Amino acid sequence: MNTTTQDSVKPKTASFAQASSEIVATNISKSYGAGPFAKQVVDNCSFTIESNKLTVMIGPSGCGKSTLIQLIAGFESPDSGTITMNGNPITGPGKDRLVLFQESALFPWMTTYDNIMYGPRARGEDNAESVELAEFLLAKVGLEAFRDKYPQQLSGGMQRRAELARAMINKPEVMILDEPFRGLDNMSKELMWEYYAALYEEDKNTNFFVTTDIDEAIFLADRLLIMTNLPTNCRSVIEIDIPRPRRIDDIGNNARANDIKKEVMTLLHEEAMKSFSGGSKAAADFLDAYSKRAG
Repeated sequence: MNTTTQDSVKPKTASFAQASSEIVATNISKSYGAGPFAKQVVDNCSFTIESNKLTVMIGPSGCGKSTLIQLIAGFESPDSGTITMNGNPITGPGKDRLVLFQESALFPWMTTYDNIMYGPRARGEDNAESVELAEFLLAKVGLEAFRDKYPQQLSGGMQRRAELARAMINKPEVMILDEPFRGLDNMSKELMWEYYAALYEEDKNTNFFVTTDIDEAIFLADRLLIMTNLPTNCRSVIEIDIPRPRRIDDIGNNARANDIKKEVMTLLHEEAMKSFSGGSKAAADFLDAYSKRAG
């Protein structure tokens, strides 16, 4: 007798919630070159990426944020100081930390589905569970209808969503994002803010997001790390106590959000001015963007 119930054949749902994962950087410094050609990029920098929160780091362009990503990911080592994850030193790359870079990393010869499945297949885990997760993620990021499309057939926003799905299928303990929406037009960028925020709010995993965009930082963050001019250090930490879920249309009229924005702009303006006095083009670009936002 067939005793299979409706519940037993109901499609499973996937959960990507992870255990607590905290990263602590303590007095780290990093320079490149030697002797008179040495350039200090990070100087005695300390900060914490708290478990199950979306921590956003913002600072002037060229201040050393990408170097910090390299150090946290384990691609490089600090000259001094320590970086730990759950109390254990980070000594190299690991599948517990996954980086989503600015540039698209989708393989152009693979379909959306095959790109998402790349990680499990590379690990020899092309099994029923991975297939189920891939199907779940295609729906989660709204790309079911584009599963057989190639990257060049997708819009910029769709490509970013496919990359988020490809990262999530590997279930990293910490997701590290290096200005992932920088190349998108303003409308697509704001749609991706809401989309990414919704993905984060669903599972509340540990996320570390780097940006130079003040509006993006405030909209996304639980905690905001304000970085100094080169060589970088953490100048200030701001708790973004704005309720979730957040919507772009609402955040502009939020008094607390506007107060935070003024504080962040003041701090970043001061840091950019330090670079500007030294002839930094990155600082000039920031000041130009600042004047437009402040106007």
